[in-house]
Order: sequence, then C-alpha cells, then structure tokens
Amino acid sequence: MAAVPSPDRPVVERWYFRHAALVRATHWINAVCFVLLLMSGLQIFNAHPALYVGEQSDFDHPAMSIRARLSENGLVGETMFAGHSFDTSGILGISNEDGQISQRAFPSWITIPNNQDLATGRRWHFFFAWLLVLNGLVYFTWGCVRRHFDRDLLPSRRELSHVGREVLEHLRLRFPRGAAARRYNVLQQLTYLMVVFVLFPLMILTGLTMSPGIDSAVPQLLTLFGGRQSARLIHFLVASSLTFFVIVHLVMVLASGVWNNLRSMITGWYDLGNPRTPDVA
Repeated sequence: MAAVPSPDRPVVERWYFRHAALVRATHWINAVCFVLLLMSGLQIFNAHPALYVGEQSDFDHPAMSIRARLSENGLVGETMFAGHSFDTSGILGISNEDGQISQRAFPSWITIPNNQDLATGRRWHFFFAWLLVLNGLVYFTWGCVRRHFDRDLLPSRRELSHVGREVLEHLRLRFPRGAAARRYNVLQQLTYLMVVFVLFPLMILTGLTMSPGIDSAVPQLLTLFGGRQSARLIHFLVASSLTFFVIVHLVMVLASGVWNNLRSMITGWYDLGNPRTPDVA
C-alpha cells in the first residue's frame, strides 16, 4: 500500500534543479581543458620520458622512465618505476603505428600533436593551462560567495560515519534515489574536496615551479617542492591521479544513469524518479 503524504512525510518532487549554470559551464570547460592538457602533457613527456627527484636530472637513476631498449628478442618497451621494470611493449615505450614500429613513451594517438613536436605541444599545454586556471578561479570565487563548498561539499560527522557503507554501496553499484539524490554522498564530497583543494592547487604550483622565470621571481617554490625535477615528478603523479579520478567518475556516471547525469550537467535538471513519499529512516 502506498504511503499517505503528511506534514511529516512530504511527497518528493520528481525533478530537482541540481547544478547552477556557472557550475555546468565551468565543468565542461574543465573537461575540455583537462583532455587537451593531458594529451599535450604526454607530448612534452615524450621529449624526455624520465622523471627524477631533486634539483637535477640523474640520468642513471630515474624515479620513473618509459623507454625502448634492445633485448635478445629485439626492441621492447620498458617502463621503470621505483627500481622495478615492466615490459610494456605495444603500449608504452614501443608501439605499432600504421604497421611501423614507433619508439615513443606514449603512442601518437594520445598526444597533441600526434607527431613528435615539443614546441607545439608546449604551446597547447600553456594555453589550456592558463584557461584552466582562470576557469578554476571563477568557480572558486563563485563557490566561496555562494557557500557552495561548506554547504554542499563539506560532510557532516553523521555523513563521515557512513563512509564504509557508501564504499560498499558503490562497489555494488547501488546509488541514491529520490530525496537522497538531492545531495552529494560522502564519497563524492570527499573526492571533490580533494580535487578542488589539494590536487588542483598542486598541479598549478608544480607547473609554475618548472618555469625558470617563475623560479627567479618566487624561489620559495623550489624549496617547497624540493627542486624543479621533484616538481616535475609530482606534477606527473598529480596528473595521473586526476586521470584516475576522471575514469572512475565516468564509470560512476555510466553506472548510475548516463542520460540522467548528462541532462543534469547540461540543463541543470535531475530526475529523482517517480514522485513518491520517502521512507522514514
């Protein structure tokens, strides 16, 4: 039997205005910028496919490298990380592109431009990096003025106590419906706070630290990150973390209802489902 609406059990409206226009606009600008920054960044990495710790490059002891090496069976792709080597032939280090063997850290289909062109890759990277920074400043300013961060993203103690349950629910691909879908769940809150207040600032600051001009004006950045090469390593790790976040984000969007999520990020309106009376907790 359907529950009868009452002042204590109100009927949940079906359509909920989930995202403001500015949030939607900055989201899509971020998406475009991130894809192009990643692809141009991989082009830059290909010019010297190794990462180091400290002030200078230690060519004999990289913290990470992706290269082609000659073995008994010919050329193989080798990825080295923290002293451990992995054969990544066909994906990283060496790949087959249009029937020809290509010795590149990352294959041409994932870089901008797809040919070896460091200068063009840097121009793409710098342009979209500054666009991302400006877009981020607009979003951050709006979030502070509208109290978006503390109202929507800062979890309460009660929500934090449900982290374990939310992890299990996500692993089972069970997502909030009805009134519960009006608010970000605690995993979304913690993840978005990490991206906005940790990963995004780290990406900007480490990128600035790799600029000799910025280093001369703000030498404290070199001290903060332990040298330009350490900053480059951190920049790569942060970009990898953001890539992982985007992949998981897309999987969750697909699993929880791709058209409903897309609609809400294009028009702002999210379908909570058929109008119903919420259950009493």
